[in-house]
Amino acid sequence: ASLDAVHFKVPLETPRINAFGKMTHRPALIIRLRDEDGAEGWGECFSNWPSFAAEHRYNILTEIMRPLLVGQHLETPEKVSAYLAQRTRILRVQSDEQGPFDQAVAAVDIAAWDLASRRAGVPLCQMLGGSGTDIHVPAYASGLAPGTAANTAEKAFGMGLRAFKLKVGFGHDADVAELQKVRDVIGPDSRLMVDVNQSWKIDQVESGIKAFEQFDLGWVEEPIPADSDLKEFAKIAAKSSIPISAGENVRGIENFVELMTTGGVSVIQPDIIKWGGLSGCRAVALEALKRGRRYCPHYLGGGIGLVATAHLLAAVGGDGLLELDATDNPLRELLAQPFPELLNGDFHLTTEPGLGVAPDMKALKPYLISG
Repeated sequence: ASLDAVHFKVPLETPRINAFGKMTHRPALIIRLRDEDGAEGWGECFSNWPSFAAEHRYNILTEIMRPLLVGQHLETPEKVSAYLAQRTRILRVQSDEQGPFDQAVAAVDIAAWDLASRRAGVPLCQMLGGSGTDIHVPAYASGLAPGTAANTAEKAFGMGLRAFKLKVGFGHDADVAELQKVRDVIGPDSRLMVDVNQSWKIDQVESGIKAFEQFDLGWVEEPIPADSDLKEFAKIAAKSSIPISAGENVRGIENFVELMTTGGVSVIQPDIIKWGGLSGCRAVALEALKRGRRYCPHYLGGGIGLVATAHLLAAVGGDGLLELDATDNPLRELLAQPFPELLNGDFHLTTEPGLGVAPDMKALKPYLISG
């Protein structure tokens, strides 16, 4: 098998703000996997944080993963991922870089699933155990940030979306004022969630959740640092009148199970480009649904990962929502052509084989950094 990696970057007119920092550029790091017969598949690697993440993961993919795949027959996506994880085990430990290596393997896993389903002539959703016809999932608008949240919500509402997530963690008073503006725009019947981005201290949680109760929220995401003792999550979940969500910063199915059991988290949010790819996150999603939890995948990136996430959500079922970044990012649409249609708040996928989309390399040329 052969692997090519391509890195893109687009400057932002309005920086994207989180409680832990801001993005001045939107990166995207994608890969193309080819087998010995010329069949191909596309994958995407996490590259949001820090600002040089894409360059770093690009090197892992091209200098470490690529040579390991030369001459390898791609049997199943799970076997490809297991092989790469096993072959890079000592390097991961030696470099203390579990996260970046997991992200590189996740990109290959996604591409291997795309390739396998294209080769089989079926949509990715079907290959993952779902339907091969009428594939669509409900979506929500994320990326609503202080100062611009109401405008972003208004635009997304105009596109037919009826669920929204606001970035909070900027002080309870400021958060409440921003929530009120968004609720006024989207009305009482739309769903509203918040993402604290791990920024509250333990003694801020109770007052924060209490301040938010008036807004009828669907969930409070990552109220405290994701690596906190799970007993702290459990205490928060037990006291909270609003469901607690987490998962984008969790690795390994055993840790997701702990998050659900010991941690008492009810909305589970793995991210296919951060850990596990489709293989790992499918297992997590099925486990979450079996335990009566809600699977709502986390996603912030380019179009390849977004479409793959939508296929997985459609395949496993449940009442989860697809995270759709509502801020401007040309890499989202250009990486996944023809871009899926948004109809009445649902993200509609094609029934073409595999992802059903591919990057428009010609249109992407102005944003090319390497590859």
